[in-house]
Amino acid sequence: MKTALKIVASLLYGVVLYSVLVFVPAGTLHYWQGWTFVAIAMGITTISTVWLGVTNPAALRRRMRAGPRAEGRTVQKVLVTALFVTAMGAMAFSAFDHRMGWSSVPAWVSVAGEVMVAVGLGSALLVVVQNSYAAATITVEQGQTVTTDGLYGLVRHPMYSGSLLMMVGIPLALGSYWGLLFVAAGVVVLVLRILDEEKLLTTELAGYREYTQRVRYRLVPYLW
Repeated sequence: MKTALKIVASLLYGVVLYSVLVFVPAGTLHYWQGWTFVAIAMGITTISTVWLGVTNPAALRRRMRAGPRAEGRTVQKVLVTALFVTAMGAMAFSAFDHRMGWSSVPAWVSVAGEVMVAVGLGSALLVVVQNSYAAATITVEQGQTVTTDGLYGLVRHPMYSGSLLMMVGIPLALGSYWGLLFVAAGVVVLVLRILDEEKLLTTELAGYREYTQRVRYRLVPYLW
């Protein structure tokens, strides 16, 4: 029951936070891009949370231990904070851009952005299905092994790949080109997080060094 209440509280918090970040800067509720974004983001998050709660409660608990306070290393606390600020800034600024009319984004581009957000969130669930040890924090748990198949056969950090797709999709989904400036900052932070994480995994996770030799790309196939 306690876990269920935490799940409900977390989902309600997400709805309120996303709504505030989108509709307050937009200055209006007549904003179909904003409604669609919130519906997709929270809809997929809710489905993923319920599905994991039923099929893999341990994986859900790992996913719910998130945020700067949950990180055990100071550098990761700073990086996670920066990622949160970047993501929230992208939402709020993109909505404000819509209010001011600085960008002229066609409807089909916003729809494409919504699809990117959906795919990015959906891939996060797929990653957890393929690797139940995938967590929101940087840690190596007892009994953890290296996952090498599925999305992990394409890139070493597929969950971050999904996050990157979401980063790009959010401003477009909300009808903003200027919001993409936040993506550049987000990518830098994401790269720093990955590089630090790989230091830990190489040292503490058996077989990870050999895995990095088989799967060369960290985030984007054929790029990095």
